[in-house]
This record gives sequence, C-alpha cells and structure tokens, in this order.
Amino acid sequence: MGAETGAADVRASREAAASVDDDAPEPGGEAPHPVERRGTRLDDWWARVLTTPRRRALWYWGGPLLVTLLAAVLRFWNLGHPQAIVFDETYYVKDAWTLLQNGYESDWPDGADEDFARGDTDLFLDGPAYVVHPPLGKWMIALGMAAFGAESAFWWRASTALAGTVAVFVLAMVARRLWPSTIVAVIAAFLLAVDGNAIVMSRVALLDNWLMLFALLGFWFVLLDRPYAKRLLEDRLDEARAAGRDPHYGPALWTRPWVVAAGVAFGAACAVKWSGVWFVAAFGLYLVVVDALARRRAGVPFWLTAAVLKQGPVTFLLLVPVAIYVYLASWTGWLVTDGGYYRHWADEPGNAATGWLSWVPHALQSLWHYHESAYTYHVGVHGEHPSQASPLWWLIMFKPTNMYFSATEDGSGGCGADTCWASIIGIGNPLIWWAAAAASVYLVYRLVRYREWQTGAILLGLAAGYLPWLMYLDRTVFQFYSIAFQPYTMLALTAVIVLILGRRDDPAWRRLRGIATVAIFLGFVLLVSAFYYPIWTAMPVTPEFRQLHFWTPSWVT
Repeated sequence: MGAETGAADVRASREAAASVDDDAPEPGGEAPHPVERRGTRLDDWWARVLTTPRRRALWYWGGPLLVTLLAAVLRFWNLGHPQAIVFDETYYVKDAWTLLQNGYESDWPDGADEDFARGDTDLFLDGPAYVVHPPLGKWMIALGMAAFGAESAFWWRASTALAGTVAVFVLAMVARRLWPSTIVAVIAAFLLAVDGNAIVMSRVALLDNWLMLFALLGFWFVLLDRPYAKRLLEDRLDEARAAGRDPHYGPALWTRPWVVAAGVAFGAACAVKWSGVWFVAAFGLYLVVVDALARRRAGVPFWLTAAVLKQGPVTFLLLVPVAIYVYLASWTGWLVTDGGYYRHWADEPGNAATGWLSWVPHALQSLWHYHESAYTYHVGVHGEHPSQASPLWWLIMFKPTNMYFSATEDGSGGCGADTCWASIIGIGNPLIWWAAAAASVYLVYRLVRYREWQTGAILLGLAAGYLPWLMYLDRTVFQFYSIAFQPYTMLALTAVIVLILGRRDDPAWRRLRGIATVAIFLGFVLLVSAFYYPIWTAMPVTPEFRQLHFWTPSWVT
C-alpha cells in the first residue's frame, strides 16, 4: 500500500509540473522556442471596442468627421480678422464681387482695397479688368458674399475656409482607399488639418485652395474607379467565356461613372487655374496603365493593345471632353455678357479668323485670343518680389510667403506689451513638411524596389502638382502654390507612418515601439502647430515671440 501511494504521489507531482510549464521538454528531447507575443494590449483593447457593427460604423465615419471638425475650428475661428484685403485678395475678392454684379470681372480705381474693407463695395468701374486666371475659383469665393454680402471679411473668406475643411475629409477618404484602415485615414487627415500652409490657404481668399480641392476630388474618384472597373472587367470576361467566346482584347468599358466624375473634378481644377491640366494628363494616363495591368491579370491575351487602342479611346472620351465642357462652362458669365475683357475682340476689323476656321463663333474666337494673351502673360512674369520662392525648394519650404503684417506701438495691440505685431505667414508646420519631404524621396525608392500601387498613385499626384513648375524656374512664383500638391506629401508621410506602425500581428516589441514613435511624433506636431498658430492667423504677439518662429534665415520676413 505504501509503495503504491508513493508511486501515485510521484505521478501527481510530474503532472502538476507539466501543467505549470507546458513547454517543459520531454526526457531526452529539445526545449521548444518560447511563443513570442503578437500585437499589444492596446490592439487587444481596440479590437474589443470595435466588436459590434454599430461601433465599427461609428468609428468608420466618426473618426474622419472628428478630425474634420478640428480642421473647421482651426480655419473658421476668428476668420474675419483682419478686416482688410490681404495679399492677393486684392485681385480675387474684388473680382469675385464684380462677377456677382456684372457676370465678368470689372476694373477698380486705385486705392479701392481700404474702401472695400470698410464696406464701400460699389466702387468698381464700368470697364472690364484684365485677369489671367479662369473664373471658377472666383465664383467659388463669391458664394459667401452672394449669401451674406461683402461687408465682412468673414464672408469673402468663408467658402475658401469651407474648401480647406472639406479637403481634410476627402483626404481621409482617399487614405482609406489606399490603406483599408480608419486610423490611418485619420492620421493623414490630421496632418493636413493642423498644418500651417493648409490653414493659411484656407483663411485667405485665394484661388489655390480650390485648385487643391478639385484635384484631390478627381484623385479620389480615380481611386474609386479602380476596383469598380476591375469587377466590371472580370464580369464581362466571365460572360464572354461562358458563352464560348475567346476575349482576345477584352471588352470596352463605357459604364464608368467615376471616370466621368473625375473629368468633372479635374475640369473644375483647370477652371480655377490652368495648372489643373497636368492632373488631367497624369491621371488620364494612369487610368490607361491601370486598365492594362487589370487586363493582364485577368488573362486577356492582347492586354496592352486592348488598353491603349480599345479601352484607351473610351476612357479619353469619358474624361477629357467632360473636363473641357466644365472648363468652358466656367466662362458662361463672360460669354453671355458684353462687357468682359476682349469679349468683342473678334468683332473688330481684321481680327476674326478666315478660311476653314471662319465658322467658329466670334465669342469663342475672342475667348481663344484671351487665352493666348493670358498664356503670354503667365510665362513672362519675372518681376521681383520679397516672398518669391524657387520651385526647387518648395518641398522643404525654403521661403514662406508673408501675406499680412501690422504693428502697434502704443500698447493697444492686445499682446501685453507696448509693441505688438500681427502676421499671416504661410509657414507650414516644420515637422510635417520636412518629414513629408523625406518621405516623398523615400517613396521613390519604394516604388522602384517594391512597385506598390499605393506608392505609385501618391507620387503621380505629387508629380502632377509639382514637377511642371520646374519648367518655369525663372518665373515669379510663391511657396503657397505648393498647396496644390500638399495632400500628396501628406499621403507620402502617412505611407511611412504606416510602415512605422507595423501590423497588429507584428511582434509585441516592434508593434509597441512603432505605436510609441508615431504617437510621440504626432504629439510634437500638435504642439508645434499650437506654437505657430498665432502667426498663421494674425494674432497680436510681441516681436520677440514672432522671431522665435523663424527657424532658418530664409524664413525671416
């Protein structure tokens, strides 16, 4: 009995030891490797938070909307200050107002800016103004004044601030198309929401914010077309094969509403500034390339020929004529009235076309002449300006634009000192801009090395908005033009942040390190934006405090 009891105790002790350490080696065996933990407790908690469809839907829409609300606060707070015509508002605000009154841009007497800011808005002259940008951006600026009048600077800037706010939400949608993650979408939108260049360009009534928004909308629509066209192609191929037909070239896809929508958006971008045409060209070619790759993956034998010669013309017809129509429609006010600049140029003796072009209506001939004149002006702008910035250095924000400055010396400025300065300077958040510049360069390497489609799409948008300016290095241009391609630098930075964050199934140490790095970076980004916000919004500050924001000698202004 005692021996049996002793044997049972030994067996029980061995079983207990095995239950404590399941990885204990068998006698004579090798010790197994310990199982490395994957993910973090934060990942586990977040997964539990999003366990129900309602919570997932709330986060899906609530995250982007929350960061859009932050953008709205930063753009609309105290938007009516200063109650003055700021920088190039001298052109676009007054042009927008006369578009509302006359249907075309009218001329103004010298010194009208101060009177306009005081509420005397009917000083415009009978003669037309010579303007060199299409009308749509000015019509968009006019929206706030059409509803509430031009007496308050808030209303002549309100629609531009709205455009900048909407762009933040659209960027979140674009990012979620590139990466199926709401947190990544929120990060991308956050970078644009708190950046100084984006905030300043939303708080002054210039054209470039509208160019940025319409081009970004076109990019979003192109991304929406990508999976839609792929499914449509596969369905049509399956139908053909089921019917016993061998689809040598594949079908021509006409039912692509997102391409038509992209044509509308890119046409609107061109109708704000001509530089929008580069987005039409870049993404038109992109659609052909994407279609070629989709046909190759689907097993279409003559995929390249089909993409270029069969689907290519269809895509062209869905995109380019739509963009041209939208562009021409933006000139409706000029076409249906008689007072616009060069409106009756072709009616003058010796100006109208003869021969095979004589059938073209005189109004369109006059419009064409206007475009020739405006193009000559654009390529010939070489005047000196203290804030001009070479496009070579736009990515690193070498020379920001000083758009407004005022000073008080009698202690009434509101900064707590005798001397107070107020500024609107288009300095982007340095942490965002310099990191985004480095990320953009790194993405070129990743495109060559890994050929990721997301990387290619981002760099294409950046190239369309930036590279054409390198052909005009001797022109008088400004850093704030970079707002047109800034969404793509934000996406480039987001792409690197995605790599740093890692995946939920990464080893715990790596995942934790990635989350901590990104959180610390975004925290400092927010602090720097709070530090710079006064000189983005004309808040009164002391000269010494203003000087602290100039981190390089070229920023001093």
